[in-house]
Amino acid sequence: MSTSGGATSAESAAAGRRPSVRDLVEGATRLLGEAGVPSPRHDATALAAHALGLDRLELALAPPVPEGFAPMYAGLVERRRNREPLQHLVGSTGFRYLTLLVEPGVFVPRPETEVVAQVAIDGAATTPGPLVVDLCCGAGGIAIAVASEVPGSTVVAVDLSPEAVALTRKNAAHNGVTNLTVECGDVADPTLLSALDGTVDVLVANPPYIPPDAEPVDPEVRDHDPDLALYGGGLDGLEVPRAVLRAAARLLRPGGLLVMEHAEVQDAAARADAQATGAFEQIESRDDLTGRPRMLVARRNSTGS
Repeated sequence: MSTSGGATSAESAAAGRRPSVRDLVEGATRLLGEAGVPSPRHDATALAAHALGLDRLELALAPPVPEGFAPMYAGLVERRRNREPLQHLVGSTGFRYLTLLVEPGVFVPRPETEVVAQVAIDGAATTPGPLVVDLCCGAGGIAIAVASEVPGSTVVAVDLSPEAVALTRKNAAHNGVTNLTVECGDVADPTLLSALDGTVDVLVANPPYIPPDAEPVDPEVRDHDPDLALYGGGLDGLEVPRAVLRAAARLLRPGGLLVMEHAEVQDAAARADAQATGAFEQIESRDDLTGRPRMLVARRNSTGS
């Protein structure tokens, strides 16, 4: 496998044996590392597992190299070397206790959003039979996590992208979740989910929030995630998050919980925007897995005014 076997494959040939799966993974790891891929060994191993049809691969227990594996693996490694997202190549990603299908054209779920989901889950779990709304649902990770982890919950997920709506439905079925309704809609529409006005226990959102002049550095994000899911509109990227705040003020019951992800530099602005609506109390920022302020948490005024 000349494109990803590197010196290890050559050494194997010199030793008079065919390269093993471990040899090929070692060569791919070096190739991906040289290309600047952040986690080259993990990705090389994950691609090998995918090419072998395995959920995961322990290199010490790797099977013999099957017919056709080397060229298939080489093609996958080359695509990853060119910074195509690993999740697109293997077709899925983990999110909390779920396996989510991933498709080009829909935002790839990120590990930091699992913390946002946890806050929503904790809030929903305090209410019997809670009604939860997930706005800008993307591939459905938050909505499906809440639906699967909070007994008796009813979850409604919304996204502007028809591709995201279709994928969320597919992911719900893939994970055996039935207490979830998915709709196509615009969070800026003042009539969105109007039948639920004042009845929602938890509203959670991971909206687009990147400012127009803050192009993502990682090619996997910049070149492959859809702009619709990245850029929040306005000079500060907070136009869509402000629409989420307006929707939350309308949809949440008195005392209902709002949880919204944002960029780490937007924490003060997000709190100020929530305060400016006059609809929320107990407004605070909370940290993500790396200790950065990445989410707004607030309660709908107990008076509902």
